[in-house]
Amino acid sequence: MIKRAVLLFLLFTLPASAQDAPVYGARLEGFDYPHPVQIFRFTSQKTPMEMAYMDVKPSKPNGRTVVLLHGKNFCAATWEGTIAALTGAGYRVIAPDQVGFCKSTKPAHYQYSFEQLAANTKALLDSLGISRVTIMGHSMGGMLATRFALTFPQVTEQLVSVNPLGLEDGRAKGVPWGSVDENYKAALNTTADSAREYQRTVYYAGIWKPEYEKWVQMQVGMYRGAGKEIMAWNSALTSEMIATQPVVHELERLKMPVLLLIGDKDTTGRSNRAPKEVQATLGNFPAMSEAAKARIPTAKLVRFADMGHSPQIQDPARFHAALLSGLR
Repeated sequence: MIKRAVLLFLLFTLPASAQDAPVYGARLEGFDYPHPVQIFRFTSQKTPMEMAYMDVKPSKPNGRTVVLLHGKNFCAATWEGTIAALTGAGYRVIAPDQVGFCKSTKPAHYQYSFEQLAANTKALLDSLGISRVTIMGHSMGGMLATRFALTFPQVTEQLVSVNPLGLEDGRAKGVPWGSVDENYKAALNTTADSAREYQRTVYYAGIWKPEYEKWVQMQVGMYRGAGKEIMAWNSALTSEMIATQPVVHELERLKMPVLLLIGDKDTTGRSNRAPKEVQATLGNFPAMSEAAKARIPTAKLVRFADMGHSPQIQDPARFHAALLSGLR
């Protein structure tokens, strides 16, 4: 019955034909963000860069700023609900698209590292005259937020991490190496069906709702356009960054208040390259988050037993209540 209900639901919510599916540009042209998009121009690794970002100010400021860092298959726009919750509580929100993603520059050659992306983000904040922030990241963005906090502790008043990657070292556990070329070929095969099924099972714990389809089309629409190859290439480069730069070995160095918001049903990280016996040991977010809390003296952990990788989208009301409580 459940499978039949899902199929009927998809029938009425998905594009009627391939011709109806949106096609977006290499810089996500054609996809509207919930707030005005600004551009921060800078030079990195001898290359002119443009970082797109939203700067959303509250009607009644509380004096604090939250920087929202998106995940690998996400964009700043995916924080739409969280931006509303934070600005409604008085926070100024800065939500950038990192280099290589969404509406920002996708370079043909770039040495990706979390330190580099953290430095790019810090440069954006400097350009805005912002010297103290709560840094908040989801998925890959959680890895980046942690690296930002480790690199710029004087700027970071609080770290918030939502189902972050990097809480385990997959290579140390036995996940085989995957080349950039292999990752590139895999990215080129991205389709709406494959992205939707992955998101349903991993992001939303097997549940699907009409509002989730928007984020599938945001991701896949760039693969339908002329920017498909550069999109896939940058995706491959950042996949290697995630695989080779875990933050798990440095958690004790975090001295600022840390808030961990974890959907227990997340299985991100169970690489299909790994042997089955290794796969079974990966992506255990309840165990990883408890271990992280034990190693971070200032950490507070909130777990959502029924949620997956994206609790902020799966159950916004419950997630944002926990977030705002943790920020206070």
